[in-house]
Amino acid sequence: MTDQTSVEQHRAFGRGPIGCAVLTISDTRTLETDSGGQLIVDALSGQGHRIVHRAIAKDEPAQIVRWLEEAAADPDVRVILTTGGTGIAPRDTTYDVVSRLLDKRLDGFGELFRMLSYQEVGAAAMLSRAIGGTFRGRVLLCMPGSTNAVRLALERLILPEIGHLAWEVARPVLPPPQTRG
Repeated sequence: MTDQTSVEQHRAFGRGPIGCAVLTISDTRTLETDSGGQLIVDALSGQGHRIVHRAIAKDEPAQIVRWLEEAAADPDVRVILTTGGTGIAPRDTTYDVVSRLLDKRLDGFGELFRMLSYQEVGAAAMLSRAIGGTFRGRVLLCMPGSTNAVRLALERLILPEIGHLAWEVARPVLPPPQTRG
């Protein structure tokens, strides 16, 4: 079996509707003006996934933590996506909050996002602190707040792998191999 075949098999296991939670972190946006959050909802729904929770939280650590904990406590949520608060401005706290909460980091998400972003915006890509990993048995991916950044992350990273990610984080742990005695 080739590595490519294995990846395709894992993607196939993760097909089907996935329950998702979408959080926009912003001090200024409302549901009516949240173009990035709406883009996420539309893209996920367009691929048959379910939006279980959607909200906007101020860029306040306690609000972000409370919402993430509530979303992760819902058994219907397998993937949590956030937009906003990943920059370096004084009010940008998403990275700081999420990096403390993650059970396992998915460093490749941020690295690949910045690489792809660099191809579009040049050195300004270094200002992004996009981050991903697992949190309480859920996939958690945090994107910047700009619509272009959300589109890039969705189209190039998240949508192609969402089923695989959800399957990997939820798959059962195999028992350790038995030793011969």
